[in-house]
Amino acid sequence: MAADNAVARLADEPVDHRFKALPPDAEGRTVGELAAARLNLFTGGFTTPVLALSAESVEHNLALLETYAERHGLAFAPHGKTSMSPQLFARQLEYGAWGITAAVPHQVRVYRAYGIERIFLANEVVDAAALRWIGQELDADPGFRLVCYVDSVRGVELMDQALRGTSRPLDVVVELGAGEGARTGARTEADCAAVADAVAATRTLRLVGVAGYEGEVPKADAERVRAWLRRLVALAVDFDKVGRFADSGEIVVSAGGSAWFDAVADVFAEIPELSAPVLKLLRSGAYVSHDDGHYRHLTPFNRVPDEGALQPAFRLWAQVVSRPTPEQAFVNAGKRDAAYDLDLPQAQVVRDARTGEIRPATGLTVTALSDQHGWLQTEPEARLEVGDWVGLGLSHPCTSFDKWQLIPLVEADGTVTDYIRTFF
Repeated sequence: MAADNAVARLADEPVDHRFKALPPDAEGRTVGELAAARLNLFTGGFTTPVLALSAESVEHNLALLETYAERHGLAFAPHGKTSMSPQLFARQLEYGAWGITAAVPHQVRVYRAYGIERIFLANEVVDAAALRWIGQELDADPGFRLVCYVDSVRGVELMDQALRGTSRPLDVVVELGAGEGARTGARTEADCAAVADAVAATRTLRLVGVAGYEGEVPKADAERVRAWLRRLVALAVDFDKVGRFADSGEIVVSAGGSAWFDAVADVFAEIPELSAPVLKLLRSGAYVSHDDGHYRHLTPFNRVPDEGALQPAFRLWAQVVSRPTPEQAFVNAGKRDAAYDLDLPQAQVVRDARTGEIRPATGLTVTALSDQHGWLQTEPEARLEVGDWVGLGLSHPCTSFDKWQLIPLVEADGTVTDYIRTFF
């Protein structure tokens, strides 16, 4: 599959009404032509609200995770559900990623359309139509590798039924649940063994490792997360001792969201020598854009500052459309535009509509979001009038990308150098 060509062809897509905030007079031009024009975000005709992605911060974050993974002997399959952007996938692969992680079969289809050869599917797939399509992909492309969760005997049965007749087995890893009250995954080591036995009884599946998600550990803290990770490693060791990975050639041990990858690195460093090489696979995805809320507080780099620091890359620009009282203002960005599932946006800067000056958003606080409005509380020291632009920092990138299908990639001086296409 020609990944480079497929990504490059995104530049041929025409700009039209499907993509919000782009200059109205760009209608009919291609994305590539618009990028070549190097418009300014503030003076180039963009309409508000407009989400901008910092070119410098994205590049910094990509490089930082590459060096982090190399330093700790980890392979890296970033979770693509965060951005669902083929351009960012391509950049992650250029920065040494082993492959890209998906959550559902639809995401795998997007990845395959853009040439991704290695995919880690962090979910058990029991949809027969999706499994038949996966089988067709395995048949059609000998270079394609998909590794998928299994966490139940019934799930194995359904996968086996749908995949019969496929020319080669689908690689699977047993998911160890993060504890009672957590999300998916077999809850006990005995349950995991039963799932592994069910896999061994099929010809359509091949057991290649174990995996899970430490972010779901109930009441997660460093001690609880590391304890669960050690259970995961012990499960891999025990499975290896009894020959469960005899046909794998490589043993996959995978974990790692964006909040505890330092714990993953520490515990995976303790994995002993096994009967085959171990692929220690980290899956953090939110690092590309980082954020100004949820992950900014949880990032492992806060706990180990010598490793570096991620940079928030998103800024949502909204315009003041109403200033009904001295204590209140409204901007034209709301739930349709800003991530709001965890934390409200943060007012960071104001761009003066009269002078173009950008100044700190002193005395401004976002207090609520309506569908298309942001509510601002304004203190006496706030300088704000109708027409000004307010730059908002966002929390939780996982629900930021999905609201924007074409996102300007912007340099520090406001120059738009590219447009990031997303598929949700």
